Amino acid sequence: MGIAACELSQYVIRPTLVYLDRYSPAAEMMLLATAATQSALGATLENQEHHGIYRITAERHAALWDAYLAHDPERASLVRGLASQHAFFGAPHLELTVNLRYATAIAWLLIEESGLPLPSPADRQGQARLWRRVFNSQGRLQDFLTAWRHCSEAWNQVA
Repeated sequence: MGIAACELSQYVIRPTLVYLDRYSPAAEMMLLATAATQSALGATLENQEHHGIYRITAERHAALWDAYLAHDPERASLVRGLASQHAFFGAPHLELTVNLRYATAIAWLLIEESGLPLPSPADRQGQARLWRRVFNSQGRLQDFLTAWRHCSEAWNQVA
């Protein structure tokens, strides 16, 4: 069992994007759909290679810090502010699993770092292509579309 889509969006994704000064409905929907596809909204959080609801590898996490955030100290400080004060230094990749706001910030920055345009919230095919380019190069577009459909159906049942 994962996290309810509406609660993940309302309490984690939206506030994190606002905190980063990157909020848009398209960004919120892209991250929600990515979490739905990557981990069924947290139903599967961890394996040896991928961490958290966005299933980010330790290598991608480290590379984002080294190649992207290292060149933007202000943004790096914002993101670091989301991480646990002491745990981050001992096990930084564990933050991707146990800290939803930190994981969301990192997932957004992976999208931003790609330089690819963010599709509109209604462009599911475009979102699926962006997901595949940023999060799962071997992923099938249909997997993204199916996960998003299940996520939105569950959201509509709650609403």
